[in-house]
Amino acid sequence: MTSATAARAWTHRAIATLQAENNRSADTHLYKIELPEHWGVDLYVKDESCHRTGSLKHRLARSLFLFGLVNGWIRQGTTIVEASSGSTAVSEAYFAQLLGLDFVAVMTRSTSPEKIALIEQFGGRCHFVDHADEVYQAAADIAAASNGHYMDQFTYAERATDWRGNNNIAESIFQQLAHEPFPVPTWLVVGAGTGGTSATMGRYLRYHGHDTGLLVVDPEGSAFYPAWQSGDPALITGNSSRIEGIGRPRVEPSFVPGVIDAMIEVPDAASVAAMMHFAQLSGLHAGPSTGTNLWGVWQLVGQMVAAGEKGSIVTLMCDGGERYAGSYNNPAWLAEKGLDPAPPLATLDEFFATGVWPG
Repeated sequence: MTSATAARAWTHRAIATLQAENNRSADTHLYKIELPEHWGVDLYVKDESCHRTGSLKHRLARSLFLFGLVNGWIRQGTTIVEASSGSTAVSEAYFAQLLGLDFVAVMTRSTSPEKIALIEQFGGRCHFVDHADEVYQAAADIAAASNGHYMDQFTYAERATDWRGNNNIAESIFQQLAHEPFPVPTWLVVGAGTGGTSATMGRYLRYHGHDTGLLVVDPEGSAFYPAWQSGDPALITGNSSRIEGIGRPRVEPSFVPGVIDAMIEVPDAASVAAMMHFAQLSGLHAGPSTGTNLWGVWQLVGQMVAAGEKGSIVTLMCDGGERYAGSYNNPAWLAEKGLDPAPPLATLDEFFATGVWPG
């Protein structure tokens, strides 16, 4: 067997391994969250924490590995390197281990210890930088030094997933809504980390002719919201986000503003408050990026109730709250970061008491 033939055979086995893993994996749950019946709005939350690696990024990581394999970028013995705030790195560490490849995650030192432990549990190692805008070059340098492959989720997320369907998250949502009172939702609500999820959602909606609106929520200080507002992403920079997994200091290549119908900038304390409120409302313990989603959801619900509009809204539970026991679920940590969830919690209490979104 020639070396080229052996390399192709390894790639075939690797792709078959990823396809088998996908075939073994059941779809994630779509939970209906009970709201006051007279509001006339149905809310559904798709629980992406059910994946083997515990987050929405499991789908992305599988797609990125397949994309790298079919492009010839990933071969037997390739060291996989990624710039990640945690969840993508956890999922990529899992798939690298599945294929017998070394994995290095490049992340800021502020990443939650729980995520770091998961990366190491799956056989990966972590390289830390001080600032979020340093991850890109550090990952590229490590990949070059190890003759490895920099996955670069921020560039390839929007193209590695088939937006037409083929088991993407949008197709899954619509299949699960098929027997519900409002099978075509009025709104889908997602955050922007790479921009890949919103790109997939928006393209899918247009391709299949759905009238569903796409709302993208963004943490305070992130570059995505002002870029969408201005219409000129090239000129926009932001800050490192305090909400892990979403928000970026720059507009990432995978962010596609043209598919987005509306955006909301969410205060960080409001994301934490909505996460806490959701646990009381539903019994589901989510991470802070889910709280960002929900702060946008409640504003949409308030608008629909005020207009007498009936319909449904779908959002994502991006990951579980257990990954943030020492941070967003820790009052001392929140105080240290200057995050006070009490005022936005009062806003949510008022909203649920009156059905009117304040302001």
